[in-house]
Amino acid sequence: MTPENKGMQALRAVALAAAVFSLLSARPATQAAPPRAAADWIHLFNGRDLDGWVPKFAGYDLGVNFNDTFRVEDGILKVAYDKYKTFDNRFGHLFYRRQKFSHYILAAEYRFVGEQTPGAPAWALRNNGLMLHCQAAETMGKDQDFPISIEAQLLGGGPSGERSTANVCTPGTDIFMNGTMVRGHCTNSSSETYRGDRWVRVEVEVNGAEHITHRVEGRVVLEYDSPRIGGGNVANFDPKIKIDGTPLGEGYIAIQAESHPTEFRKIDLVNLSR
Repeated sequence: MTPENKGMQALRAVALAAAVFSLLSARPATQAAPPRAAADWIHLFNGRDLDGWVPKFAGYDLGVNFNDTFRVEDGILKVAYDKYKTFDNRFGHLFYRRQKFSHYILAAEYRFVGEQTPGAPAWALRNNGLMLHCQAAETMGKDQDFPISIEAQLLGGGPSGERSTANVCTPGTDIFMNGTMVRGHCTNSSSETYRGDRWVRVEVEVNGAEHITHRVEGRVVLEYDSPRIGGGNVANFDPKIKIDGTPLGEGYIAIQAESHPTEFRKIDLVNLSR
């Protein structure tokens, strides 16, 4: 082979490598997360009871499970309203108290069942949430409605129309997309609409105060950056806790009780900080 041919071959190899790198760099953000070994997952919900969890309802002391709303039956964690006559703004949250997390993947398999509780707001129809980077349950005010946190909002569709799930809402927090602060309280994902009582799997990959990714059934549907304390949409909080501008890089995990019966058959976590 002549030196000229060798040189041309080297140039072709460099061009091919550059093309491959360009293709890999341009992979769509909708790719599935790498599979995780079963041993990596921590079962936050053990399938038997509420060990490790504590409820907090607006208007009640920490630990009061108003009307037995949160319960475990037949291996399912239920948010139930059969003992309610009317909702009366009794927003509740069930906190996993064993530890804080900062870098993790949280997975939940959930579904909505039955009818919404009378007297509840229309926006809470088929509505629950995975609360990320929550303030500690004991720091919530007695009448506080939502914990300061980032919410991966879980929604079910109605008989018609589109309604995405794994949206993001910001009670007492701010987030950024493409370097710009998001001004609205909730931002919709690109997920499809899930109707009826089918089970849906949502995964949220949280990287401290840097980047958060939402996946539904393995597909990326939403991404955002730089969660921090700020904004509104939370009431009756302790001002010593809500210090606006503070980066939100860790916290507790909770699920909601917002008036519609909900069931969870899995709430699992991979701790990426190990």
